[in-house]
Amino acid sequence: MTEQAREREVPVVHPVQPAASADTPIARAAQAAVVARSGGDAWPRPTSCRVITIANQKGGVGKTTSAVNLAAALAMHGCRVLVLDLDPQGNASTALDVDHRSGVPSVYDVLVDDQPLASVIRPVAGFAHLYCAPASIDLAGAEIELVPLVARESRLARALASYDASSLDYIFIDCPPSLGLLTVNSLVAAPEVLIPIQCEYYALEGLEQLLRTIELVRSHLNPRLSVTTILLTMYDGRTRLASQVADEVRDHFGSVVLRSVIPRSVRVSEAPSYGQSVMTYDPGSSGAVAYLEAAKELTGRTAELPA
Repeated sequence: MTEQAREREVPVVHPVQPAASADTPIARAAQAAVVARSGGDAWPRPTSCRVITIANQKGGVGKTTSAVNLAAALAMHGCRVLVLDLDPQGNASTALDVDHRSGVPSVYDVLVDDQPLASVIRPVAGFAHLYCAPASIDLAGAEIELVPLVARESRLARALASYDASSLDYIFIDCPPSLGLLTVNSLVAAPEVLIPIQCEYYALEGLEQLLRTIELVRSHLNPRLSVTTILLTMYDGRTRLASQVADEVRDHFGSVVLRSVIPRSVRVSEAPSYGQSVMTYDPGSSGAVAYLEAAKELTGRTAELPA
């Protein structure tokens, strides 16, 4: 990080999971809110920086929401995290309250103009160890501008290779809802893929195409690439369909699927409009508790990663 970024770091609170004694939803929510303001234990950190692409070409399945809230939960527990916003809509930048107006130094400058990645990274207010590389609307034209460039699929990988990530534990790459050049760049740049899957029938229809793309990238551009995590999102326990989709995904992918499931939550949807993650907006909500559990489970899988 730059010296300027370090100077802007501010203290952060450390929420932890509610105590086992909280045996009702209201009690669990109250305890989660209390510990969010009083601090908690640090989670285990990986021996080297994990670069994780969060991808799914279907929109509205929780890619950005998962990237932001997993990153916030990890940062709140002592991990050093960078969210790299690769979506021209810039929703991750909005949720983290990082300026991403047109003309602001962003990932666009890194991909198209070969600017150093460190020059566009900004600290996230309210977190001592959370950073964001924003995406401006300029990135919308990058798909076309990248076409004539040499090694167009590896622009992001080259930028990450020249960036000193030794001060980070996790880099989350938030992809656009497509399988274009931006998503391909993210798949080439990372060894891990996290796929959020909405617990609805249509969410499964495009999954085969995404897995086929991942296999093509692994075969031709990035042999280290593998799907290490699948996160079930927008789960509605009142419907039989949600349970059926969850069971089908677990039967097919096995242990790759996180045990933690993200429920539908109004608070999760509201948080970005206030420039916050749900982890700070309403730490006692069901969505915040679920993302907290998913993030902790993610840290425990470090030792299980393929060589």
